[in-house]
Amino acid sequence: MGSKLHGIMAEFDTATELVDAARAVRDAGYTKTDAFSPFPLHEIDEALGIKRSILPYLIFAGGVTGLCAGIGLQVFVHVIEWPIIVGGRPHFSLPAFVPPAYELTILFAAFVAVFGMLFMNGLPSPYHPVFNVPRFALATREKFFLLIEAKDEKYDYSETRKFMEGLNAQEVFDVDE
Repeated sequence: MGSKLHGIMAEFDTATELVDAARAVRDAGYTKTDAFSPFPLHEIDEALGIKRSILPYLIFAGGVTGLCAGIGLQVFVHVIEWPIIVGGRPHFSLPAFVPPAYELTILFAAFVAVFGMLFMNGLPSPYHPVFNVPRFALATREKFFLLIEAKDEKYDYSETRKFMEGLNAQEVFDVDE
């Protein structure tokens, strides 16, 4: 019974080797790649050619929507539907409208941030094929890994494996589904 191959993964000893290999992979034209490190590497996004996320713009839009919803709700309630003068203030009292509108701004932005991050990262994902490689357990402690997925348009098993072995990797693994 043959297993389907998810991709090819290379193991590196240092962060510099990983970043250099990621640049070489990007320059070779591979696009379905991923890197794993025990700590954040700020240059890895640029090295793999990962574009900036649209999540900050979505969070801003969620915040603006919350602000508009907060002010809109208060205007509807206090000005249109039940116009009662309280404490001698006018029906549309902006200082009194600020705290609830602010709270809805934060609430909507937080919901968009959490659910947008979960959706855009494909979470929850309790299983990933890289966990089939026994040495991948070292990715949380001391080793660095670079993966080229079999879904990549340029992927050819023999050529990709030879390419990964030429990146000065400590070891190259086949990643089964």
